[in-house]
Amino acid sequence: MFYPQERLALFIDGANLYSAARSLGFDIDYKRLLTLFQTKGRLIRAFYYTALVEEQEYSPIRPLIDWLDYNGYTMVTKPAREFTDAHGRRKIKGNMDIELAIDMMEMAERLDHVVLFSGDGDFRRLIEAVQRRGVRVTVVSTIRSQPPMIADDLRRQADAFVELTDLMPQIQRAGGERAPREMRHVQSPAEADRYSDAEAAQR
Repeated sequence: MFYPQERLALFIDGANLYSAARSLGFDIDYKRLLTLFQTKGRLIRAFYYTALVEEQEYSPIRPLIDWLDYNGYTMVTKPAREFTDAHGRRKIKGNMDIELAIDMMEMAERLDHVVLFSGDGDFRRLIEAVQRRGVRVTVVSTIRSQPPMIADDLRRQADAFVELTDLMPQIQRAGGERAPREMRHVQSPAEADRYSDAEAAQR
């Protein structure tokens, strides 16, 4: 439930939301997503959190980040570290949970309603702390992926849970519609895999 006069903020765990949408087989139109929540209350801020691979001349998600930065989102990024595991597989390590938690706690006194785009169970205690300050929390994720993307304890803690597939008609990029020029590079399967590797830094 959203009320027109409540102060609202979005906190988007980039890697988690990307993985959820990808598992459901659709691409998010971030302009439509922002417009949707601007109609639901007084949108104070829309944060998007993502890690970037260090020492990489070209990051496959840099154009997406730049586009979001110029189009109404507050970008929060930090370097992710790339390493090779014992089996010779390339891995990326990075996590934005602390940054998201600090921002949400700092913003809580200026908000009535927080919308968290993540299914990560590590955020349960954060939600509980924000609720004690009188802020309502809605979590957006999915139980319709295999396996479900949302942790059960996170869903139980939230004041409301919004199934991502229910938002698809309003936030999905139209099938024939091209992404903004700055974002087209992430649409091919090969590039999507590279994007997924980079976004996986936050998991």
